[in-house]
Amino acid sequence: MCIAVAIDGPAGAGKSSVAKAVGKQLGLMYVDTGALYRTVALAALKKGIDASSKAEVEILLKEISVEMDFSENGGQVVLLNGEDVSGLIRTQQVSMAASDISALPVVREYLLDLQRNIAKTKSVIMDGRDIGTVVLPNAQVKIFLTASPESRAERRYKELAEKGEKTTVKDVLREVIKRDYNDTNRKAAPLRPAEDSVLVDTTNMNFDESVEAVAKIIRERIS
Repeated sequence: MCIAVAIDGPAGAGKSSVAKAVGKQLGLMYVDTGALYRTVALAALKKGIDASSKAEVEILLKEISVEMDFSENGGQVVLLNGEDVSGLIRTQQVSMAASDISALPVVREYLLDLQRNIAKTKSVIMDGRDIGTVVLPNAQVKIFLTASPESRAERRYKELAEKGEKTTVKDVLREVIKRDYNDTNRKAAPLRPAEDSVLVDTTNMNFDESVEAVAKIIRERIS
């Protein structure tokens, strides 16, 4: 039997890094669904398309191919028209475009089956904005991972600085707040905790503590 763990939460909460570490610890395939939306956003940016335009994006979706593949060691790769773009989708520009594009129902519908099909054949820990509420509503474990906007902005700033991107904590905080508003107020699958999810606030936790808190909940729920 395949096990499904759904982790939702706002931007910068550490969902991807925590889920990846927990997956490795518990033997679950880590699936970063945000990478799929970022891939569509990258395609829009490459073509100079308005990421918030339903009409333009609808045409784009008919012209592109988005796939997710997994290496033997469990690493995740996202492909745009057969090209590995995993390293190109992590910029702040793509992040903001992904926020706009993920608000479009046509995009969410486009990627829904792809996400669900992965969970049908593998035991997964999947993170995103609507995994527990829409993508995997029957997941055995649902967690809503969050942290204060200030804490998330600080973490995100450090990530960007390590990649050589020039920005400030103030600018990142502004974008985090904007992203939170967009994600929670969009009409299509707004960000919210599933009714049966467990809230984990990592504001005052370091990375290892966050990983252990999530892993403990999963162990308790599937034991």
